[in-house]
Amino acid sequence: MRIQNTLSRKKEEFVPITPGEVRMYVCGVTVYDLSHIGHARSAIVFDVIRRSLLFKGYRVTFVRNFTDVDDRIIRRANADGVPAREVSERYIREFQVDMESIGVLPGDVEPKATEHIPQMVALIERLIAGGFAYVVDGDVYFEVRTFPEYGKLSGKNLEELLAGARVEVDERKRDPRDFALWKSAKPGEPSWASPWGPGRPGWHIECSAMAMQYLGESFDVHGGGEDLVFPHHECEIAQAEAVTKRPFVRTWIHNGFVNMGSEKMSKSLGNTLTIKDIVTRHDPEALRLWMLGTHYRSPVEYAEDRVRDAARALARFRALIDEADRLAPTAGGSRYRVEVGAGQLDAAVAAIADAELARIVSARADAFAAAMDDDFNTPAALATLFDLSHDLHRYRDGVSRGEKAKDAFVAAVDVLLRLGQRGLGLFERPAAQSGPTDEVRSTAERLVAEREAARAARDYKRADELRAQVLALGATIVDTAAGPQLKWGGT
Repeated sequence: MRIQNTLSRKKEEFVPITPGEVRMYVCGVTVYDLSHIGHARSAIVFDVIRRSLLFKGYRVTFVRNFTDVDDRIIRRANADGVPAREVSERYIREFQVDMESIGVLPGDVEPKATEHIPQMVALIERLIAGGFAYVVDGDVYFEVRTFPEYGKLSGKNLEELLAGARVEVDERKRDPRDFALWKSAKPGEPSWASPWGPGRPGWHIECSAMAMQYLGESFDVHGGGEDLVFPHHECEIAQAEAVTKRPFVRTWIHNGFVNMGSEKMSKSLGNTLTIKDIVTRHDPEALRLWMLGTHYRSPVEYAEDRVRDAARALARFRALIDEADRLAPTAGGSRYRVEVGAGQLDAAVAAIADAELARIVSARADAFAAAMDDDFNTPAALATLFDLSHDLHRYRDGVSRGEKAKDAFVAAVDVLLRLGQRGLGLFERPAAQSGPTDEVRSTAERLVAEREAARAARDYKRADELRAQVLALGATIVDTAAGPQLKWGGT
């Protein structure tokens, strides 16, 4: 397996620090609003990378954090008139519902910044003791000049950063490039005790502290969107390596942006599309299939018709799986959501009784593996699945239905299923199950009950807000004489 390492700017053979084990950290979301399609892309990219490593037989520890203390969370809480924790917990729940809806596996550990303040304080104390950080009026700053390698991830040098530093002017800093590790408390903001007075952590320190807490001082893979390369990941490296004197991360992986038309999608531009919006209009697996048609490091341009095209392609795959289910029903009633370990793939290929079909399928499986081993080249991997789909549709249509042919077809479909599921997170649900999950349905029902209470209290503004939240989940509320009813999608 070879992976493009942002740090070295080249493809490198992937060799874990501990043989057979991969420790992986991916920067999660700042929980002040609903997650958008850009978040979906990053989550799907690293979900696929994680699945691919598991498929190869590695033991993977996957950590994805929540930034639950931040200026934007505080502003949202003040605007809503609620504690910051209420805002962050609300959007953590929304994120988890969104991830389930698009088939992204939960992390093995999903740490929250606010639950790791002691670890951050301890790391800051080590930085101060080592001469890498200084205290000013209750604030603590990392002194960039003390870490000469600052800029090695992004390719920026210190003098360029000084000439064009996009930082707030603060005359208390020794250097305008220095960044905050700890911010002294301000009125109306959440704060925690520290040796430098009450305050809260800076953004960058949280990921260094939490990653080392769960994965050690050096680990295998760190990922995130390309917008995090500088300054966030650059600062993470500086904070960690300054005190440990060890490489923080062996392989850095970054995914490209989602563009809306000719513009990069961002909340500041007001051109975001939430995950809830898109799964209301499209099959979530079609969204994943469309995204994986572009290499993870390249930008991808969103277009409704492209997702619809992906849905049509997905239907051809599902037709094969449904036909295999009809010919040879499984004990669980469906082939979707079966266990698909690496050893089972070899067994599935070996089970194909037709020698020529077995040769074709084996070659496709080898091509799929080679594509994924080449920096997770999902477009090439998908091309092999499309070729295999074409092979199987032709085989199904061109062979008389003898028992041998039926068994060979079913076994070959099982190979297709295993490649798609374990390698790419596809084919995990039939079309009929691509609507609301149990959790989404439960959330909608709770919102309907809250809306009824708001209407009874004549709080019609709140009732309208709750109706909008239900709509964002993909349902509409139909008020009937018997009470409100949920209508999902086109049902």
